[in-house]
Amino acid sequence: MKKDKEIINRFSKLSKSQKIEKITNYFDDKKEIKNQLQSFWHKDLNIQKLFDDFSENTISNFFLPYSVAPNLLINQQIYHIPMVIEESSVVAAAGNSAKFWSTRGGFHTRIISTTKEGQVHFIWKGDGDKLRQHMPAIKKRLIKNSEFITANMQKRGGGIMDIELIDFTNQIDDYYQLKATFETVDSMGANFINSCLEEFANELGFYIEANTDFSESEKGVHIIMSILSNYTPNCAVECYVECDISEFETIDNRLTAEEFVWKFEKAVQIAKVDVYRATTHNKGIFNGIDAVALATGNDFRAIEACGHAYACRNGKYESLTDIKIENGKFRYSLVIPMAMGTIGGLTSLHPLAKRSLELLDNPNAEKLMEIAAAAGLANNFGAIRTLITKGIQWGHMKMHLSNILNSFDATEDEKRQVLEHFKTEKVSFNSASTVIKELRN
Repeated sequence: MKKDKEIINRFSKLSKSQKIEKITNYFDDKKEIKNQLQSFWHKDLNIQKLFDDFSENTISNFFLPYSVAPNLLINQQIYHIPMVIEESSVVAAAGNSAKFWSTRGGFHTRIISTTKEGQVHFIWKGDGDKLRQHMPAIKKRLIKNSEFITANMQKRGGGIMDIELIDFTNQIDDYYQLKATFETVDSMGANFINSCLEEFANELGFYIEANTDFSESEKGVHIIMSILSNYTPNCAVECYVECDISEFETIDNRLTAEEFVWKFEKAVQIAKVDVYRATTHNKGIFNGIDAVALATGNDFRAIEACGHAYACRNGKYESLTDIKIENGKFRYSLVIPMAMGTIGGLTSLHPLAKRSLELLDNPNAEKLMEIAAAAGLANNFGAIRTLITKGIQWGHMKMHLSNILNSFDATEDEKRQVLEHFKTEKVSFNSASTVIKELRN
């Protein structure tokens, strides 16, 4: 039954039980939904309190499967990759790709760079040339007066790398940026960067106000905002796989090695020229990367936003991967920016995020970038392999069959019989429904 919603005043000030009481009033089965919400609480109240503090207005936990894709060979080291994702075919694809490439050199990775950016966006009605002339002195002051923020980061090998003035006055009247570059070592660094930028904004105003070189009409600096950018093209990693074309001879009994490679190359080329295919192609990469990011307590939304922006760097949205077929060799590569951390935030607070990092031998941020990139390329390779051979639905729907059977409340005996039936048959929702009905009749 639909119930009209009303404004809930001061919801964040209510206790957890009061919040639940308010929300469950909108359900017909109020008691049942209340019990359901509470059934997902952690039995350890201290851990539950920790989870509640991760976010605002929490009333329950939303579970996702925590899986492992075993045996990814990355730079000659075996990793068992933790993945948090609800799609079983993603984990299977990573595992299958890991198995295939484990005897063909595995995944090769390298860090391209690790710097991140942020901007102070401001409006200033003054002489741009004069401001540019003062930038060396402004930069020196900003760095010096931010040392109370940067001291600990500098001890770890990070800090402020550069500050430059960007002139956007040809696009927005009187609009400038202070664009700063940072190294945050093993932390994602969002809070560090934002703290520095807000200090820069204050110091910029103080500098112009105190300097007699600026006229009275130039004294006012209108700060619009000070914020990091999730576009980090200079915090990037490369991952690739390569082997002789002849290594694909047994990958599918309907294709020769040359035919498989030809179709694979065409699939990648299509993702370079067609935005519709490129979007799905890149989604396959993020299937792996997001799952690792979630498992390790990293911000998968920032990683995705950055990756999709990077996919447009040539003026149109295209594949993040590249392929090279030359002299009998197959080389498939991924270059992707991603800001990841292994200290701070949920990485050190969420119990399973900490365990994920332990499983990965407690990597630093650079190593975690390499692992995530390998998971992304593994999933993408697996998806294309399936698409150009037996088709995505053959394997995907078989993996999805358990969910279909659960939607029919199938018994364990029914599941056993249905799974046996579809060992040699193509799965669809309708075909599974038909088999279940036949069994029950």
